[in-house]
Amino acid sequence: MGSDARDGHTPKVVLVTGASHFFGGSVVARLAQDPGIERILAVDTMTPSRELSRRMGRAEFVRADIRNPLIRKVIDGGAVDTVVHAAVLAKPPTGAARAVMKDLNVLGAMQLLAVCQKAPTVRRVVVRSSSAVYGCSAKDPAKFTEEMSARVPPRGEFARDMIDIEGFVRGLARRRPDIAASILRLAPIVGPRLASRGVQYLRSPITPTVFGRDARMQLLHEEDAVAALAHSALTAGGGTYNIAGDGALALSQAVRRAGRIELPVPFALFRTAGRVLMGPVMRQFSGEQLDYFHFGCGLDTTRMRTELGFVPRWTTVQAFDDFIGGAALRPVVDPAWIDVAENKLLGLLGAGTGAQQ
Repeated sequence: MGSDARDGHTPKVVLVTGASHFFGGSVVARLAQDPGIERILAVDTMTPSRELSRRMGRAEFVRADIRNPLIRKVIDGGAVDTVVHAAVLAKPPTGAARAVMKDLNVLGAMQLLAVCQKAPTVRRVVVRSSSAVYGCSAKDPAKFTEEMSARVPPRGEFARDMIDIEGFVRGLARRRPDIAASILRLAPIVGPRLASRGVQYLRSPITPTVFGRDARMQLLHEEDAVAALAHSALTAGGGTYNIAGDGALALSQAVRRAGRIELPVPFALFRTAGRVLMGPVMRQFSGEQLDYFHFGCGLDTTRMRTELGFVPRWTTVQAFDDFIGGAALRPVVDPAWIDVAENKLLGLLGAGTGAQQ
């Protein structure tokens, strides 16, 4: 799928999926503030909370299931020209099997995009994806560009779902070249209201890490994730874009900034004893989340800036610090004390070296 310049299409009627959840609802709320958009259709199978409904303002909530062909009536009846597909699940719903997650993710996207292909009014489609499609392995480059694919096929269920969904988007772009179809590969998302479970393992006082490795993480603030989706609904000209905050954060730095005590263990123990140490949070980790803390993943965001025209407000470190502040973590060790101790140690080492010369 090509990465064209922005196409000049101005949205009048926007449909957003997943409106009862944080991402979809927040995108709706942001778009509702744009006077240039005439109508916003907020779609989900569940009614949004009262607080989210209030934030969505003038948007019209439509109870509908994107897996049902009747979604075409909503798109055709509303003369929808822009679709933002924000409804993806990173893990199965509570108590549900993997098949339910795949059904909602893959079949839902397939049905929605098939309807977009047939709808004559649709001119722009924006789909939320994830950097998980790149996988995590020792063979990875320092930074993945959008043209690259996973060096080792991802074993995680979420990553495989996203790869399937991206294939559907590329198929739509081939069959309807008049539609600007965009894929946003979001880095792991953190923030005070919505943090990926993969970073919540820092809630434990003692944090297991992989001995001999120091994964470099690139993160995205929750507000920037929402802003990128809303921005793309207004301007994206089609293509695939990595979305992440500037800079990177080594896992050891993250542990220290959270005021935790690092416990390096061999990877085999990280996968077993680590889960025991961490309690229920780490026991729910997927294989791909464990791999992320082993290898990390870097993203090249040049295209995000130059072609999509989007610049995140938060760097990776700022996003992480805001997550730590919002998570109300009580430090086991004061990070400021560690910084002072390190500086003193470096000063002593420097003085010792100078004395020997």
